[in-house]
Amino acid sequence: MGKKALLIGCNYPGTTVELQGCVNDVNQIRKCLVARFGFSDDDITVLTDTDDSYTKPTGINIYNAFTRLVASAEPGDVLFIHYSGHGTRFPLGTGEDDETGYDECLVPCDMNFIFDDDLREIIDQVPEGCRITIVTDSCHSGGLIDGAKEQIGDSAKHHHGYSYGYVDGGPSVQHSMEVAFKSRGIQFPSEFRHYNHWREQEEEKNEKEINGYWRHGHVKNRALPLPSLIAILNEKKGKDKNEVDVGNLRSTLFKTFGDEVSPKVKKFMNEDKNKNKAQLNANVEGENGGSKGYSSQGLVGSKAQEFLKLQRKLERAEYTKKVALTAQAVADIGNQKAYNNGAISSSKRGLPKGGILISGCQTDQISGDVIPSGKDAAPHGAFSHAILTIIADSDGHDITNRELVLKARKLLKTDGFAQQPGLYCNDDDVDAPFLSAAHL
Repeated sequence: MGKKALLIGCNYPGTTVELQGCVNDVNQIRKCLVARFGFSDDDITVLTDTDDSYTKPTGINIYNAFTRLVASAEPGDVLFIHYSGHGTRFPLGTGEDDETGYDECLVPCDMNFIFDDDLREIIDQVPEGCRITIVTDSCHSGGLIDGAKEQIGDSAKHHHGYSYGYVDGGPSVQHSMEVAFKSRGIQFPSEFRHYNHWREQEEEKNEKEINGYWRHGHVKNRALPLPSLIAILNEKKGKDKNEVDVGNLRSTLFKTFGDEVSPKVKKFMNEDKNKNKAQLNANVEGENGGSKGYSSQGLVGSKAQEFLKLQRKLERAEYTKKVALTAQAVADIGNQKAYNNGAISSSKRGLPKGGILISGCQTDQISGDVIPSGKDAAPHGAFSHAILTIIADSDGHDITNRELVLKARKLLKTDGFAQQPGLYCNDDDVDAPFLSAAHL
């Protein structure tokens, strides 16, 4: 039996969304794994963005590390993944379905997001008889693995709205926003119905309600709201502040990161391209056949054919490109075709036996990044600190997944935090010991 871990800490130094406690979480969790659970330092992979001696937690690096960890697993192994950093969530694409009403995402240091569907496809490759536990200390982490059964929490039971506090913009604003979303293949979220004061109200809410002084120090939230994300992507691309918006987030990610972008985004873009191609072919057929009222010798028809030829040439060139590191990592777990083609589909399957997600909060909640007032106390995630405290107080005795989550909820509430951790797994894993290979 082997024990292997992947620890990811994103502080985003030098950015407008910088955090303080995520890398410290990784360092403390690492010590706990070695001292309490018998992990070897040699079997722990660490990704952080504050120390050049470690690999940076970019999107492609996180994805590769996930896939390599799973590819290396054998029956009887215990795998552990801990993520501390920002979380965000995207409006669903048109026709998509998700129990939480959103695509929940991890936020790597380069903003190349890891989607819930991506994580699900990786987890499905875990060998039978192997246990994998994922702990996420980030906002909106409830439902972070698509289709997982929720044992403790209410993220899958209600489609919560993100309480941005928008004022009524009237039917005309709502209609124009719905049209803009639908034209880009995005479902219009109900909470964006009062969109005209989105940026102003969100900034005010963050300042007054989320970030502020706590009785034991200062707390900042680990959420990356869409207005902040849009501002970062605009700055990253050197674009005008209005170039990137809610409706073109996925296409912006695709253009920015290319072959290294999330498989979920690739799928979205492939589907969008196919729709456009089908429409274009329909127009050409109509021009040639006269059904659209166009002349086969007309300007529109000739331009469309020229565009099709150019598009095919570009597609052939793109097809010959090698997806070096990521393609290899995905091939290792037999998922090469899915990654290259973006063929990642939303799934409602339960997690494999031994698959466990412990989320720091519900999908509509934030997780706290704490800077304590004591001069000797280090910044940390409220949830990570709660887990470490509970484990330390267990005196070496096993603690079940259920007990860990319920005790963390109670401790966080006592400390003044509103976030409520969640547990996702099969029924047989609810009362299994945390980080144990027992009962598999």
